[in-house]
Amino acid sequence: AGRGRGGRRGAPGARPPPAPPQGEPRPVPVPSFPVPSLPRLSVCSKLCYAVGGAPYQTTGCALGFFLQIYLLDVAQLDPFYASIILFVGRAWDAITDPLVGFFISKTPWTRFGRLMPWIIFSTPFAVISYFLIWFVPDISRGQVLWYLVFYCLFQTLVTCFHVPYSALTMFISREQSERDSATAYRMTVEVLGTVVGTAIQGQIVGKVVTPCIQSPLFVSESNASASMGDVNMTHYSGSNAYMVAAGVIGGLYILCAVILSVGVREKRESSELQSDEPVSFFRGLKLVMNHGAYIKLITGFLFTSLAFMLLEGNFALFCTYTLGFRNEFQNILLVIMLSATLTIPFWQWFLTRYGKKTAVYAGIAPAIPFLILVVTLPRNLVVTYIVAVAAGISVAATFLLPWSMLPDVVDDFKLQHPESRGHEAIFFSFYVFFTKFTSGVGLVFAGYQTRGCSQPNEVNITLKMLVSAAPVGLILLGLLLFSLYPINEEKRMENKKALQDLREESNSSSESDNTELPSVV
Repeated sequence: AGRGRGGRRGAPGARPPPAPPQGEPRPVPVPSFPVPSLPRLSVCSKLCYAVGGAPYQTTGCALGFFLQIYLLDVAQLDPFYASIILFVGRAWDAITDPLVGFFISKTPWTRFGRLMPWIIFSTPFAVISYFLIWFVPDISRGQVLWYLVFYCLFQTLVTCFHVPYSALTMFISREQSERDSATAYRMTVEVLGTVVGTAIQGQIVGKVVTPCIQSPLFVSESNASASMGDVNMTHYSGSNAYMVAAGVIGGLYILCAVILSVGVREKRESSELQSDEPVSFFRGLKLVMNHGAYIKLITGFLFTSLAFMLLEGNFALFCTYTLGFRNEFQNILLVIMLSATLTIPFWQWFLTRYGKKTAVYAGIAPAIPFLILVVTLPRNLVVTYIVAVAAGISVAATFLLPWSMLPDVVDDFKLQHPESRGHEAIFFSFYVFFTKFTSGVGLVFAGYQTRGCSQPNEVNITLKMLVSAAPVGLILLGLLLFSLYPINEEKRMENKKALQDLREESNSSSESDNTELPSVV
């Protein structure tokens, strides 16, 4: 009898489970599994992710440091048209960032992810357009249009690479510490990419002898003709050197894109912020602009980033003409980037120990006295190298901190708007938009002499303003605005705990949904 009908309900002597109340179905036992801990990113995954940041910084550094002097001294464009090309190109680059972010937010998930297809398919076209920027077309008219078209085209294509890559931070891990660690890897490689870009462009181009010409006011007509002949002879040799550098950088661009696409996989479940529902562009813009922590973050870093962009865009001309270090400027630029690369790990340790907001003040403010020093003291190569080292330390903080703090803002947004999903790319793209748009300040150097041995006094004054007075003022304004940023370490830890509670609640809800169907059956 023990093996009859009643024997199936339990072993002999076992206490039967309590009967459910009248009218309620008996639940079917469902095996329980321990909730696994969040997987940690391997060092290999972090390195592959970090390598993806090098193309944007390598090409951006080469363009930022050398495009202006290339357009003026090699392509021999009028300073007004060179300024127009730089301004329109950067303004167009800024406009494309939110547009690309909008289209990415509407992109459906594929077997390669949502972001990775943008990175893969934009790479070959970006490399081609980058190479053509450094090519001098053999046409008497249309040079301005040539450089404007290919500069804007490259900025569009590199945006299709960089915006999804930036948003990828939110899709490699849901753990803040892992994202911060991956961001530190990324920033180290990105600053190393600027070193590589500066070294390749500077050393290859620096090998070409480009003799300067004296002012026509102080040379005879025959000597002036001979000098202009030297300029025309070095016109094409300089262009060839720039194209060789562009070819090397383009090859590195492709290599880094391949490593990124092979070594990193988007994890759809790693982010709670994404949805397959299309997001309205204006709705996304409204949500972003109404989030106070985001606005305070981007306004603070907008001014500090603009300060260093002004320094980047004009430092080569400043070293060549104002300081007179024509044969040393590429080495000075290299020292800046090496200093930044070596101090990235220090700033990662500092922000972990003392907090990100404290790291902003400690990292950026010390650049101010050195920027003042470089224009007030007499020309001195040793002092210039000391300033380069100090500037590199602050550049490292400027590189690392915005991208380390943006994920915190996205997490804060999720807690305030749990029903809104899929805005990661919009957050990152609008930050890049505001930074780039302000960097597109066009400047016309009155009286600039192409490849002159010296420049008029008004040009030197303008260059001093652009590498010292303007950056110092912008840094002070940025630090003042950044004091309003609300997410300190205490707030960040509160958000982290709240997000963890939401995930546990979501997991419990999912397990409850999984038991519903067996219960009904």
